[in-house]
Amino acid sequence: MNRIVILGAGYAGLAAATSLAGRTRRRSDVRITVVNADERFTERLRLHQTASGQRLADLRIPDLLAGAGVEFVRGWVTGVGAAARRVRIDDERVLEYDRLVYALGAVADTAAVPGVDENAYTLDSAHDADLLARRLAGLGGGTVVVCGSGLTGVECAAEIAERHPGLDVVLVGRQEPGATMTPGARAHLRRALARLGVRVVSGVEVVKVLPESVELAGGDIVPADVVLWTSGVRVPPLAAAAGLAVDERGRIVTDPTLRSVSHPQVYAIGDAAAVRQRYGVMHGTCQSGMPTGVHAALSIARELDGRQPRPFRFGYLHAPVSLGRRDAVIQFTHPDDSPKRLYLTGRAAVWYKETVSSSGWPSFRRLQRYPAVGSFAWRRGGRYTR
Repeated sequence: MNRIVILGAGYAGLAAATSLAGRTRRRSDVRITVVNADERFTERLRLHQTASGQRLADLRIPDLLAGAGVEFVRGWVTGVGAAARRVRIDDERVLEYDRLVYALGAVADTAAVPGVDENAYTLDSAHDADLLARRLAGLGGGTVVVCGSGLTGVECAAEIAERHPGLDVVLVGRQEPGATMTPGARAHLRRALARLGVRVVSGVEVVKVLPESVELAGGDIVPADVVLWTSGVRVPPLAAAAGLAVDERGRIVTDPTLRSVSHPQVYAIGDAAAVRQRYGVMHGTCQSGMPTGVHAALSIARELDGRQPRPFRFGYLHAPVSLGRRDAVIQFTHPDDSPKRLYLTGRAAVWYKETVSSSGWPSFRRLQRYPAVGSFAWRRGGRYTR
């Protein structure tokens, strides 16, 4: 029996599980197990909507895996024995594997700045988003400070401001919002934030989060009734503790086929992997996560058939950013994620963004049925491929 254990059931992990189930459905010697801490699937592409108080579908991982022949185990991964090929769950149960797919992703780096862990909300899960939504709903007024002016911070600030017009929303960060976009796209983004009443404080560094304020480098204080932290992520220390080769950020270093360079029976995908392409090491996004999961499934299926895995090649396509429910900006990119001249705004961008956001979990069922084709295309070296 070929025992394949997949750690993590986000976009990358479930893409790997369903695609591999489809590719091996005619085999009786393959057992696939998915381990995740929660039964609820986290739609990371929509967490800003949930956090603002919008009601979205309650997606359950066992339902998304229904009919795939995949075992689901709910529990926290507390240890990986890479040499012994074992995984410990909740310090009690042990799963043995022949191949491991490591897809535990990344979480907010709450240790980077004092006070974040105690005084700020994060968006690592649907549960986190629910907690923030309840807090915002209970505020009669006041100020919400969003720390981090990357795309996640922008989406959160815009969504909260639109949904809760009685709250003052402040977006604080080192860089200008939309810094990686072309001037036209960036200008549209700034106008949208201004229209929603979001105050932007850029070029500053948060050095401490206090119970009722945020302290900036230089001593300035920004009062806050609620603080949302979206500035920076970290990966769990499990991979390093297991003796897997990791980079300076703790991500598993892979070969071109997504296998660990130190333990080839381990595949690393999504945010947990340091995957090098011609333009450099990929950065984690939902856009790149699902393709790594699909490719890992293909590689394992090829190994089971006695064939060599193929190299993974990926190029970025776009940076879609919602600006509330009635506006958005889509920055199209080169494969290395640098911006092209082309961008969309307004209704066309809203439609585009919604199409992207709603395409994630429905793909899992299609990957079971049509694994050879897949349900989406991604860019390989600047070309589109299936």
